[in-house]
Amino acid sequence: MPGGARALRLRTAAAALCLLATAPAGAAELLGAYTWEPPRDWIGGLSGLEVSADGRTAVALGDRAGMLDLAFERDADGAIRGVALTGVQEVDQIGADTEGLAIAPDGTRYVTLEIVPRLLEWRAGRPYPASLPLPKEFNEIKGNAGLEALAIDEGGALWTLPEGADWSGDYTLWRGEGGDWARAGTIPGGGRLPLLGYRAVGLDFDDRGRLYLLERRLSLRLGFQSRVRRIAIEDGRIAGVETLLETPPRERDNLEGIAAWRDADGRLRLTLVSDDNYRWFQRTEFVDYAVPD
Repeated sequence: MPGGARALRLRTAAAALCLLATAPAGAAELLGAYTWEPPRDWIGGLSGLEVSADGRTAVALGDRAGMLDLAFERDADGAIRGVALTGVQEVDQIGADTEGLAIAPDGTRYVTLEIVPRLLEWRAGRPYPASLPLPKEFNEIKGNAGLEALAIDEGGALWTLPEGADWSGDYTLWRGEGGDWARAGTIPGGGRLPLLGYRAVGLDFDDRGRLYLLERRLSLRLGFQSRVRRIAIEDGRIAGVETLLETPPRERDNLEGIAAWRDADGRLRLTLVSDDNYRWFQRTEFVDYAVPD
């Protein structure tokens, strides 16, 4: 065999092994997808999501600062069959691209803004949210690559990361507590090209302290594609990353919000919501998956 052909075969085999090593485990089970038609024309752009422990109610955050209280009607398998709007709150009068949502056990709500990175704390009884400090490194974020994802752990620490990957194509995950922020590690595989690589759009913790990262990428020819990875956390640092789900292009809409919860049988569920970008040809979609422990 000529040397060039042998080298090509070896490279091809190595690439195949790499793909096998990083391929989704395929363990996520699709339970259902429900397209919601909001009762008011101005409701849309849902990017943040928090679901109650029983999966029956939720809080969703829109791009234009509207925070929605929702009630889900679910079937025997736990799939959503209806969505009712039960309340609306305004969290920021500026309305500047509110994206990430996290709710503490005491009900305090935290919101991130993307275009100009900000972190807001919204407590019940306060007329307006308070602005909280962020790492100075976030001052370098420009344009549509800011803070889309936000989560809170059982100890009250906030976790976030910029939507866009850094120069290496990876994400840097940040942990903040009491106003102090530190890098928690690097998540590989974001991709440096905005139209080709994945972008970080959602975060949430499960009841065992594992972090779920929702990513989205857009191909102008093929449409949206989503990926969910589970991140093990030990001592405030990334200890491992595994892929649970990767959808084919165009199977789902622009999924941007993610919430982890358990059903009555103890099964771990993920509920995701899509941002319709206020465009008639997109949709607000709630999608449910069952994932392994």
